[in-house]
Amino acid sequence: MDFPIVYAVKHKNFDVRMASRSGGIFTAVTDEVLRKGGIVYGCAMNWAMEAVHIRAQTRKERDRMRGSKYVQSNMADTFQGVLEDLNAGRRVLFSGTSCQVAGLKAFLSKDYGDRLFCLDILCHGVPSPLVLKKYLEWQEEQNKAKCIEVDFRNKKDFGWAVHVESLKFEEPDGEVKTINSKVFANIFCSDKALRGSCYVCPYKDIAHPGDMTIGDFWGVNRAVPDFDDDCGSSLVLINTKNAQKLFDAVKKKLDYHPCRIEDSMQTSLKKPFPRPRKWEQFWDDFYGQPFDYIAKKYGHYSEESSERISDMAKEHLERMEERQKNMEKKGVISKLSDSWKKITEKS
Repeated sequence: MDFPIVYAVKHKNFDVRMASRSGGIFTAVTDEVLRKGGIVYGCAMNWAMEAVHIRAQTRKERDRMRGSKYVQSNMADTFQGVLEDLNAGRRVLFSGTSCQVAGLKAFLSKDYGDRLFCLDILCHGVPSPLVLKKYLEWQEEQNKAKCIEVDFRNKKDFGWAVHVESLKFEEPDGEVKTINSKVFANIFCSDKALRGSCYVCPYKDIAHPGDMTIGDFWGVNRAVPDFDDDCGSSLVLINTKNAQKLFDAVKKKLDYHPCRIEDSMQTSLKKPFPRPRKWEQFWDDFYGQPFDYIAKKYGHYSEESSERISDMAKEHLERMEERQKNMEKKGVISKLSDSWKKITEKS
């Protein structure tokens, strides 16, 4: 069997997919591990709005890991926890970036067979947690309220392919309000806030240290025409027999199509993103200027308007309605119809 084996994947449960950043493959495989009494490790946001790795024994605990966090996570004593669980005879699924998976394997320095399943995430690169911290402090100052939740890419309101972050704030009177913005997204996508090591990442290749590699399937329609419905599709690389076994156990929950690796390539599978020419200038500004300056220069805050972001949400709903009409014309029964009625009624 030649690896990697490549699939385009969407979870059949629409609600699961909408709670996921891509197509819901993470939920499918971790559901199976938890069902068999295993432990899941992955990244979640804590009460202080910091990305940290946590341990989960239940779906409710695992659900905190769903969704992308565009920042480096704090591993703390996660590797030690994985080791203790493995030595206690528990089955463990560890999820993280490729470098985190490689770090775990180096720490363990032992083959635990199919009791350890490593799931690595296709990674663009990670900004320093300090950038996110300063951004949220700036947003709190702007809104005179405490940030209590971060959705780094709100696909429910804006679609899978549009990068808008939604922040929830609790005001002094207890009221909760939501602010939509592209400031952090713009900083992230400029590549100027990434760690220096990300520009020389050795894992920007089709070979990965995880048993399974997952991520957004950008350009999925090249591989599987008409698969994209703007609600999220996962790219899945099966790298080991262990991964194929787990995939086979959960595939009844998935809409999936085998793909050629040649039709599935994206930058993160080819090479690291190059270090921008003004990378040093960004960090000089970051440490030497107030964040308002960073937000305007690198986050394009002065160009941002609530009206434009609101229009983006309307455009997403219009695309969905048009897609459903086309499906009806073709005689295809849309799996999205009932769910999207619920979403559009709230909008």
